[in-house]
Formats: sequence, structure tokens, C-alpha cells
Amino acid sequence: MHTATNRTSEARQSEEIRRIFNLQQQHQHIVARSTAGERIAKLKRLHAAMMRYRDEINKAVWEDLRKSPTESSISELGVVNGEIRHTIRHLRGWMRPKRVGTPLALFGTASRIHYEPKGVCLVLSPWNFPFNLSLSPVVSAVAAGNCVILKPSEHAPHSAALMRKIIGECFPPEEVAMFEGDAEVAQELLKLPFNHVFFTGSPEVGKIVMREAAQHLASVTLELGGKNPTIVDETADLDEAAAKIAWLKGMNGGQSCIAVDYVLVQEQVHDRLVGKIAQHLGKFYGADSEARMASPDLCRMIHERHFQRVQALLHDAQERGAQVAFGGFSDADTRYIEPTVLTRVPEEARIWGEETFGPVMLVRPYRDLKEALDFINARPRPLAMYIWSAHRDRIARVLAETRNGDVTVNDCGAHFYNPELPFGGINYSGIGKTHGKFGFLEFCNARGVLRQNRIYALTTPFLPPYRKHGGLVKTLLEGVVKWF
Repeated sequence: MHTATNRTSEARQSEEIRRIFNLQQQHQHIVARSTAGERIAKLKRLHAAMMRYRDEINKAVWEDLRKSPTESSISELGVVNGEIRHTIRHLRGWMRPKRVGTPLALFGTASRIHYEPKGVCLVLSPWNFPFNLSLSPVVSAVAAGNCVILKPSEHAPHSAALMRKIIGECFPPEEVAMFEGDAEVAQELLKLPFNHVFFTGSPEVGKIVMREAAQHLASVTLELGGKNPTIVDETADLDEAAAKIAWLKGMNGGQSCIAVDYVLVQEQVHDRLVGKIAQHLGKFYGADSEARMASPDLCRMIHERHFQRVQALLHDAQERGAQVAFGGFSDADTRYIEPTVLTRVPEEARIWGEETFGPVMLVRPYRDLKEALDFINARPRPLAMYIWSAHRDRIARVLAETRNGDVTVNDCGAHFYNPELPFGGINYSGIGKTHGKFGFLEFCNARGVLRQNRIYALTTPFLPPYRKHGGLVKTLLEGVVKWF
């Protein structure tokens, strides 16, 4: 009976998904013609709702992740509202057709780029920053004039329930709708011919999303992750570097796609940096393991499976000879893992082969910069990289000889908060860019439009049969080849 009930419920949800999708397809042509003012009004409604429910947002994120209200205000509410405000300020300019140059051979024509919505878009969002990574792409999609279906992670149910309420108050379902559920709901959605799919999550699931989107030749944005390196040389401000590394690794319990995963430090300052990282972790979260476990500023692992995964990586590294320079304590009942610093981690340890996505950091010394760069380049291209140095030439060399999504120099994570910068990975760490104008463009089709005047058209002399023009065609072709 229970199984039959479940099947009935799933069938009803499947029908509702298709009904809403069809409704959005029919309505999309109206939304596509919306003015900048109409789109801005929608974004203002969302901004007002986020402010109205800010206490409930902090509470929901606490219940899902045990994230402190201060951290939630910065990384959830602050990011989304900042994205909305930036978009409102610049949307009219982004929407305006852009005039571009025309080659001499096309004299008499005018060329422009029109930024048009892609259509009906699907946003599949993760659990680690439930409001931020769900609503920021929705902001970009709405600004670009699209209809959107959002499917947030089932692992942050309190956040998802509140998000559904907010979206329901701000948008009619024919413009923005949301469906909750597990991977089966995502699979059901991916069967539909969306015009664009925006996914945030792991590379493994990203490959599945891309494969399913390819069935309909839908464009994709994949915001993935990677094993993010940090380089610290002997000229760096070690105390500042240690503080920022410790802060970014502690944020969200290390469950962040831009977290520091490992640190490559010049060997003569290795011990000093490790000591300072430990010092700052103790200052931030508590002087001993008991105090740190009681800290209201440390998140828990999202669920039991993820807790066991991070624990397995940590134990494997220790069994292979890694040394715990700080932390190491965990509590299975509360899914708590203490901020942990590992040194002397053998390269064959599993933790070198995958993104940790937890509060475990590796520190490895290097002799010269070439060794550090070779180590980074031997691995898949990461989402973020951090460089700590007072040496301009070294910074320039690292930027020139590595490839990754984005970089912050002499700070950690700051690039994420600048809406003027593109955010996104490359290859293994993602496809496409988001934030600000780059997010708007990700949900647009850049449509080239050339207007020919009535006096002269370049193509007229080339109409067949070509032999009737004699040598004229040859002469014109030589000019075209020369001046195009």
C-alpha cells in the first residue's frame, strides 16, 4: 500500500512538473518581451522578501547546516541581495543592443548585438549555500527575461521549504516555479527540453547533467569544484595569510567550492605558517577540542554519508603516515569534524585525489616555485587558487603558468564577492561564468543583427551566373580578400 501511494504521489508530481513546464513554454514569449523596468520590479520584490524573511533564512540555514546567523547573513542573504542590487543598477545597460564595428567591405551596413533570453531554464542547486547558490542564478535568469524552474537540494529541507514560500510570494508559476525532491525529481526535470540548464555541484553529477542536456542540445552552465591550491612564499605576510586561510577553511565547515584545499608553502617558512594557522584556528573557534565543538561558528557536515566520506579520507591519510598538526577530533552523533591541518601527507593518499569538501586542510612544503607549479599542473584545473607573495614577478609567473577558474592574490575568497568579476571554473571545475553581467550573459543568446542600407549591397555583384560579370567579379573578390 505504501509503495502504491508513493507511485501515485510520484506520478502526480511528474504531471505537475510537465504542466508547469508547458505553462512556462507558452508564457516565455511574453516574459521575453518584458522591459527593463518590469524585470527590475520583479527583482525588487525578491529583495524585499529576502529582507522580510531574513531571520527565518538564518534560522533555516542553522537547522540545515548549523551555520551561524552572522556567517549566514554574509554568505547567503548578503550575497543574494548584493547580486540583486548590482543587477538592478546595471540591467538597462546590459539589455541595450551593443553597436559593433563593421569591416570596410561591408560599407553601408550597421551591426549590433542583441541580448535575448534563452527561454525556459532549469536551475539545479546544491545544499552547501542553499539560498545563495539557488537564488543568485535565478536573479540572473529573471534579469535576462527567462522563465525558470528551480530544483534545490533535498539535503537542506528547511531552506528549501522557506525558499518555496519566498518564490511563491514573488513570482507566478508561469515565470518562476520550484520543485522539491531527490535525484529522481532532477532526473524527471532533465527529461524536458529546457533551453538552458544551470547546475551547481560535483563534477561527477555535472557530467550526468551535461549528458542529459545534450539530448535536447540545451546549453549548460556547470559550476563545479576542484582541489583548490594556495601558494605561500617566504615574502608573504605569514600572519595575514594564516588568518585568511584558517577563516576560509572554517567557513561552512569547509563545505565550499572555493575553500582552500591544500597549501603549498616555501619550505623555510613551512613550520611557521603551520603554527600560525593552528594559532588562528584556536583563536577563531576555541582553545581546545571541547571548546571548538561547542563553538556556534562551526558548521556540521550536511549528512551522515558526507561525514563518513570526509572521515574516511582523513583516516586513510593518517594510516599512510600523515601527521595531524591541528585538530583531528570528530563526533559521529552530531556529524562534527574539527578543523584539521595535515602535514607530511603522502601523494598516494586518497585525499590528494579528490576535493575534500570538509574542514581538513593539507600543507606541503616546496623548494622552488617550479616544484609548486608542477604539482598544481599535474592535477585537474581547480575552481579557485590563492597566491600569497610580495614578489610581483612570482605572482605574474604563477598566473601565467597555471590554469584555473579564478584567483585571489594576497587574500582568500574575496574574488567571489566582486560582482564585476566572472565566477566559474574551467574543464573539470566547470563550464561557463556567473555573477553580475556574466551571469546575465550566461542566460542570454547574443544575437547578431546586420542591417543593409538601400543604396548599396556588397552581395549584389556576386549573384550568379558569375560569368556574366566578366572580370568584375575577379576584381571585387581581390578587394574583398584584401579588406575583409
